[in-house]
Amino acid sequence: MEAVLYVGHGSRVKAGANEAISFIERTQPRIDVPIQEICFLELVEPNINEGIDRCVQRGATKIAVVPILLLTANHANEDIPLELNEGKKKYPQVGITYGRPFGVHPKIVDSLYDRIIEQGKPIKKDSRVLLVGRGSSDQAVEQDLNEIASLLGEKYFFRQVETCFLYGTGKSFESALEDLQKHTSQVFIIPYLLFTGILLKGIEKQLAAYSNNEQQLILCKSLGYDHHVQDVLVERVGELISK
Repeated sequence: MEAVLYVGHGSRVKAGANEAISFIERTQPRIDVPIQEICFLELVEPNINEGIDRCVQRGATKIAVVPILLLTANHANEDIPLELNEGKKKYPQVGITYGRPFGVHPKIVDSLYDRIIEQGKPIKKDSRVLLVGRGSSDQAVEQDLNEIASLLGEKYFFRQVETCFLYGTGKSFESALEDLQKHTSQVFIIPYLLFTGILLKGIEKQLAAYSNNEQQLILCKSLGYDHHVQDVLVERVGELISK
């Protein structure tokens, strides 16, 4: 019997975990698989090993593991596969396959534009967009976010879409804001995050120090779990269960 195990990131903020669970539960009716379970990489129970246990206890002989992660970094490349190897040792009779994070996808670009439009602000000719990533030591994360920024600018005709990160590789949030203030009167700032959490609160706090009357620094909602992101998740599950 086939199962899908969704792996969320986890958050110290309870609302963040609840948002992930709600998103997955809204998506599950679109997935034609009899066993579907939710687990988390860290900070929230059940963990990945417990998620595998639950699938097997319900009769799973094949488990498609789908990470609810935006970009491919250490969590996707190392942490989750390490946990899955333990599951394979524990249940050698069960076929465990592993899918891709959401990654670079045109529907993600549409979600970003929706975050801008829902602010209800007229978009100026010199308007810029700043995507704020979580950050990683993996340079592939910077490359992927830059590709997403390029796609957003090309599709929706923004003069410039910049990227920055809250930690790790790439330009810092502070440096990006300082640079943009020199060149434009309007900046839409989009936290490239799925859920409510401590990082989003940090963005809000840092942004307050840069506000002035001559420039619009418009903080949009985080990327979140809208219908575009749901479509990407359905696609990622489909890639696995079709194998």
